[in-house]
Amino acid sequence: MPGENLTRVEAQERKSILDVQSYEVDLDLTRGAEVFGSTTTVTFTATEGASTFIDAFTRTVHSVTLNGESLDPAAVSDGVRIQLDSLAASNVLTVVADAEYTNTGEGLHRFVDPVDDEVYLYSQFEVPDSRRVFAVFEQPDLKATFRFTITAPARWEVVSNQITPEPVVDGDVATWSFEPTSVMSSYITAIVAGPYDVVRSSLTSSDGREIPLGIFTRKSLSEHMDSDYIFEKTRQGFAYYEEKFDYPYPFEKYDQLFVPEFNAGAMENAGAVTFTETYVFRSKVTDAIKERRVVTILHELAHMWFGDLVTMKWWNDLWLNESFAEWASTISTAEATEWTEAWTTFQAMEKSWAYRQDQLPSTHPVVATINDLEDVQVNFDGITYAKGGSVLKQLVAWVGIDAFYAGVAAYFKKHHHSNTELSDLLTELETTSGRELTSWSKLWLETAGVNTLRPEIETDADGIITSFAVVQTAPADYPTIRPHRLAIGLYELEVTDLEGGDPASAELVRVHRVEIDVDGERTEVPELVGLAKPALVLTNDDDLAYAKVRLDDDSLATAIEHLSKIQNPLARAIVWGSVWDATRDAETPASSYVDLVLANIASETESTTIRTTLSQLTQAARSYVAPERRAATIERVGDELWALAQAAEAGSDAQFQFVKFFASIPSTDAHAEILQGLSDGSEKLEGLEIDTDLRWELLEGLVLVGKAGETEIDQALAADNTANGAQAAARARAAIPTTEAKLAAFSSVVDSDELPNAIVRATAMGFQHTNDPAILAPVVERYFSSLAGIWESRSYHIADTLVSGLYPAGLADESLAAAATTWLEANPETPALRRIVTESLAGTDRALRVQAADA
Repeated sequence: MPGENLTRVEAQERKSILDVQSYEVDLDLTRGAEVFGSTTTVTFTATEGASTFIDAFTRTVHSVTLNGESLDPAAVSDGVRIQLDSLAASNVLTVVADAEYTNTGEGLHRFVDPVDDEVYLYSQFEVPDSRRVFAVFEQPDLKATFRFTITAPARWEVVSNQITPEPVVDGDVATWSFEPTSVMSSYITAIVAGPYDVVRSSLTSSDGREIPLGIFTRKSLSEHMDSDYIFEKTRQGFAYYEEKFDYPYPFEKYDQLFVPEFNAGAMENAGAVTFTETYVFRSKVTDAIKERRVVTILHELAHMWFGDLVTMKWWNDLWLNESFAEWASTISTAEATEWTEAWTTFQAMEKSWAYRQDQLPSTHPVVATINDLEDVQVNFDGITYAKGGSVLKQLVAWVGIDAFYAGVAAYFKKHHHSNTELSDLLTELETTSGRELTSWSKLWLETAGVNTLRPEIETDADGIITSFAVVQTAPADYPTIRPHRLAIGLYELEVTDLEGGDPASAELVRVHRVEIDVDGERTEVPELVGLAKPALVLTNDDDLAYAKVRLDDDSLATAIEHLSKIQNPLARAIVWGSVWDATRDAETPASSYVDLVLANIASETESTTIRTTLSQLTQAARSYVAPERRAATIERVGDELWALAQAAEAGSDAQFQFVKFFASIPSTDAHAEILQGLSDGSEKLEGLEIDTDLRWELLEGLVLVGKAGETEIDQALAADNTANGAQAAARARAAIPTTEAKLAAFSSVVDSDELPNAIVRATAMGFQHTNDPAILAPVVERYFSSLAGIWESRSYHIADTLVSGLYPAGLADESLAAAATTWLEANPETPALRRIVTESLAGTDRALRVQAADA
């Protein structure tokens, strides 16, 4: 619809004539299941006589009053924007409307708990969705104060950015009148309402204030909420950030609300952070998920300063919010909590995401060109989060950690409650570090692409290094050569069994390290000349730099044979990542990667490294090995994952992960018998409990090999009639291994908009789950003929889920690539939609190259 997609030019024009002081928002949440009442009064100044618009997604506008004059709603409102002409120097605008609840996780989301039929509401406003709830100048640089008044059932909890007041009760209904917020952007305001269970606590801020804390969950999930642990991590994060940022927590309270059907991991609403319910553990989860929850908690807490207190002017600096929170949450997790190997997790998960995203044709500079809201929606990606966080880590190594924190503290003091651009932060960092950063910024933040670093080593007859250089290359499309601060580690096999000297007990330990600045296409490293060439040379040891690294031939051979013997988990993660990069770049055969993983994964200690590596293993088996070897490789991976599970320590995280991944890739009757045995108790692994969520995974595995279907799924859902159960059932149905089932899954989410976001997402995941890609071939025509209709008729988040989630990626053949190319040639409009399809095609093209190399 015209007007939905606010452009940067429109935002700049509006900012040039407006200054907003305050909003008073009155919401009536007692009007039934479809709409709620929304009355907004905005006070703002303007250039006298100017015209502009206010954003308001509405079902019905009842009245618009500007400076005491009634305007005709039919004349000024199109359901998306309200036109405002002939503004005065000082203005008061009141809009009375009915707004709509959503089931998409955008705006004000409404969820009915199947367990007890209770209704739960929560808001999600980033990027442009506060306009779905109240009339608003929807752009980050028009900050104001917000006073919310909420009418809702009296027995509900009602939460916003300010401390919840005592409600005025009138029978079964009550009204909560919140105090005005501090000055903030509209996208970080929040409304959460419903019969949530709450646990309360408090902490003392560095300035002596007592900060109230709250943790909220649905009633039917609250027994699984480990509130004491969440409070502990929150306190650790507060203490760390207040010390390092030298700025006390900037809001009055800190609530953390775990809400249903959430689209992301969490959202940094000021003082009222919302989280996905995935982080309420009703069944056993991996240590990787436990650690991820801590990182997410600290990520959102970092946003209270970086993003909420100081906010970007426009969405081209979105990366500053997200990259800073990525970096800050990782270092705080490593230094302030028990998860001391958080940088290993960052390397295994975040940087692999960044490298993957940075090699797509849609790659972009960290500081992206954002012309409109659709541009920013598709930029919540691996560049904005993971590459940005990696580049900040590089910047910290470049300027020094103390200078970095000093610059950040000065930045908060100078710009609190205002909007900034990148140059504002760099100015402070230049002052504290003494380094000139404009040229660094141009190379790292304003250009796209990832460099590759390779060691070139020459030795004499005795194995002594006579020449050592780091060679840097860049892809042809993005030829920037960048400066890197990095370490080089030399690793040697050392026997640790002092009694027997058994070589089998040898470990790869670092015997030498040098930290250098790499700049240009070739950087000599004279510090290493004269040393004996070790068994393993690791470029970018300690993972300071953002670059793909390659191993020299001898080191690669050592890594493949002895990867499990590398003592340092971060060094192992770098090697795992290096070999995976080489596999994706068709330099190392995919079958060799499968061999490497199966030979070494049993000894890996880091949960996220296991999780990431096993995900890559299954991708390699299904999409990257030569098609003629696919079925045999899938069978072998299933066999060996079960063997690994049997051999793993009872009750260990590794055992749990091996079982979960085995359940995701069964392919034979023997595999099915094991899954059925685990499910019914006739097959047991010591220390492994088959709880509700794992039972669903075992069932989906049985569905995948045709040993269970609709009947068994219905029975499982009857036994677990919860929101989680409904999502698991939708995913399992979509995994039924027939073309008919795949087409039915496709139709269920494309032909109707009645299913909520969580079911759409689960269906797409099950749709992709197949060992036989041929069953997806008949979906190709349906997929491409549906794209335009999906994009035009659905909200952004749902459209993105459908377009990316239903692309039949498992086919990974020439016919799919041709169909995607044909569609792109015929549809030059809609850049955001084209970007998603282009990225999917790039995945297919890469798979074809890797398959050819494996053949």
